[in-house]
Amino acid sequence: MQPGGSDIAVVVLTHNRRHLLEQCVANVLARASARTGEIVVWDNASDDGTAEYLGSLEDPRIRIVRNERNIGQNAYDVAIRLTSAPYIVEVDDDVIDAPAGWDEALLDAFLRLPDVGFLAANLAENPRDVTARIMYGENAHRYRIEERNGVRLKLGGPTGGGCALTSRELYDTVGGFGHRRRRAFWYEDAVYIAKLAKLGYEAAYLEDLRVLHAGGAEYAPVAPEKLEFWRARMRRARRRARVKRALLRAPLVAPLNARYGWFEPP
Repeated sequence: MQPGGSDIAVVVLTHNRRHLLEQCVANVLARASARTGEIVVWDNASDDGTAEYLGSLEDPRIRIVRNERNIGQNAYDVAIRLTSAPYIVEVDDDVIDAPAGWDEALLDAFLRLPDVGFLAANLAENPRDVTARIMYGENAHRYRIEERNGVRLKLGGPTGGGCALTSRELYDTVGGFGHRRRRAFWYEDAVYIAKLAKLGYEAAYLEDLRVLHAGGAEYAPVAPEKLEFWRARMRRARRRARVKRALLRAPLVAPLNARYGWFEPP
């Protein structure tokens, strides 16, 4: 542990998911080791009793921030500025179970991986969870297991930030997760990972550390901000597909695209 303070700061954002947050606090945050000395729980204007529940917590490491409107992922940069530990962990409020000392396992592995800038806990197989279904289903072929310095990593496919660690040095260097003036929800972890990649750092899952993620409509209603984000993505995807189909109808474009791989056909 660093002299005079803790090594890890944990940040959790929540909005109207008290039933999941209670499990996250009891089964994840409470199981963090002494390496974690700061926990910020940012309440994005919940009106489901979340504020009352948070007010009942007695863990001295936990700092509660109640925001008057839902600013979504934009809260990360604000909440992280409230902490000072050299390593930062983002934990989604729908991560509802983790083994004791999960934070220490992440940090110990991270310190042995000089080329990894974003290290996430792997997901337990959970057919009810949307992300786990995709990871172990349609995306399973994209991942590979690789051992580095005695650490087993899951690499190749998308890496999510449900429970993930980075260093404050890297976070500050690339400008953090960023901010969206017109949107409360976006894939802040993917944006951050792309920034790290420009500096030569990878993102990976820690294969042997598994947490239980409870994402999707089976567990909680989907927030309107998320629905609007996904609808906007679908609109953009449909526009791109129309442009691609138009291009492929032009003479020679289809065979040249097949040869040079300019874009993926719709």
